[in-house]
Amino acid sequence: MTVSIYDDELLAQTGGGQSDPPLTPMTTGKIEEQLTEIQQFYDKCNVFITGGTGFLGKTLIYKLLTSCPGIENIFLLVRSKRGKDIFSRVEEIFDDAMFDKMKQACPKYDHKIRAVAGDCMQPGLGISSSDREVLTENVNIVFHLAATVRFDEKMKTAMQINVKACRDMLDLCHDMKHLKSVIYVSTAYTQCPQNTVDERFYDPPIESEKMIHLTDCVTDGMIEKITPVLLDKWPNTYTFTKAIAEDVVRKNSRGMPVGMFRPGIVIATYQEPVPGWIDNFYGPTGVIAGAGTGVLRTLRADPTKVANMVPVDLCVNGIISSAWDIAERFRTEILPDPEIPIYNFCTEPNNCITWGDFTHTTIKFGSMYPTMKAIWYLCYANNPNILLHYLSIIFLHYVPAVVCDIIAVLIGRKPRLLRSYKKIHRFMDVIEYFSMREWEFRMDNMNGLWRRLSSADQKLFFFDMRQINWDYFLEQYFCGIRRYLLNDPMETVPQAVVRWNRLYWVHQVTKVIVLLLLYKLVMSFWCMLS
Repeated sequence: MTVSIYDDELLAQTGGGQSDPPLTPMTTGKIEEQLTEIQQFYDKCNVFITGGTGFLGKTLIYKLLTSCPGIENIFLLVRSKRGKDIFSRVEEIFDDAMFDKMKQACPKYDHKIRAVAGDCMQPGLGISSSDREVLTENVNIVFHLAATVRFDEKMKTAMQINVKACRDMLDLCHDMKHLKSVIYVSTAYTQCPQNTVDERFYDPPIESEKMIHLTDCVTDGMIEKITPVLLDKWPNTYTFTKAIAEDVVRKNSRGMPVGMFRPGIVIATYQEPVPGWIDNFYGPTGVIAGAGTGVLRTLRADPTKVANMVPVDLCVNGIISSAWDIAERFRTEILPDPEIPIYNFCTEPNNCITWGDFTHTTIKFGSMYPTMKAIWYLCYANNPNILLHYLSIIFLHYVPAVVCDIIAVLIGRKPRLLRSYKKIHRFMDVIEYFSMREWEFRMDNMNGLWRRLSSADQKLFFFDMRQINWDYFLEQYFCGIRRYLLNDPMETVPQAVVRWNRLYWVHQVTKVIVLLLLYKLVMSFWCMLS
């Protein structure tokens, strides 16, 4: 079922390069004689996905439609939002540029998509009794991706979406009559207080039943007051509630083919549907966008620590393969209640990138492919020293922001830069915990799964992090941010380079002026003392 379709457009625009790895074939509706083992597993199956409107969810939908065309239906749990009904929101998913080639190859893809009204903020996922009956009668494979990824989310909201919804999903799965596999997507950082994270369950911060009871009984105001105490060694409500959710999975999955997938920091695509596709500013993406536009000039990060980043398409391939592996394990397991497999999907120790490498490469490609959206020359550095970091924030963020906002007021415009920096600094505070630390993630199950795949499935569902070409990937990542998030097409690069050179000289002249002013200030102060 595979036909090679390569996206050479972005490579041509960015110059390609000898280091560019061959791209994995995408699939179309053309049918070959032989299906791979994983394709056979998904053939004639109905799939249920929560979190399908998100970054990871959209990539999963894309891959299932293009590489597993034998799937009968994909049920998507969707809630109405901002005046748009569930059908409008499903249509919006496929309006994304990532689906353009898929639409050409599989024009009848929409016949397989089924919207299910629901909401993870509601009891029982907010699913009606009639829709629940349809799901329990038909669904074979479940991917529970839904989560609030806001690190500073209020505890009650985070508990409802990340924990209670997980419990409700497992309750629904217990009623599914033809269930073959369930994947719960967690995060590699649920056990961040540990230095080494194995592919096993750990004791939760608080037992799930007790934490659910606490959030049900305590008022919003009180729970917010005691949140710092509850978090203890966990840095935020996201990692805390995902750790609680793992306890829910451990206690509520008896007798079902359930597995858990723990990815690292999920960023842009490596190969599919196009290299470098991204649709959000979370994590390292915000760092690159901020540095590339000249807004972000410092980040508290240890340049020697490993940046545990994984491409979203490889992550999705790992999830799809894990679902197959879980079904195989459950089918062949002799014991009546087999152990729940856990898959850590993280950067490989023998092929990793540090935050220092990440910064150096960002600056390199920022100079090669500057953006027309830049307001200043790229001047960005890692500052592990907290004093230097805060001095950089004061003099490189706040002082220019105040000056620019004063000028904006004087010419009759609305001051915005200082407010923007306050948001940027909240984002920097969140990422600091992860950019200043390093963990050892054991990946025995993940690597074992890769070895068990047939050669055909390894090509079709490639996820081996040991083969990542980081220089190539970060080049595509930077160009993808430029193209998809900053809405700056690659055709503007020559024009942007001219503008970039002007910004460079403005930057240099400004440094000289600032140094002269500082010199004059110091000399004046010295004269006063004399």
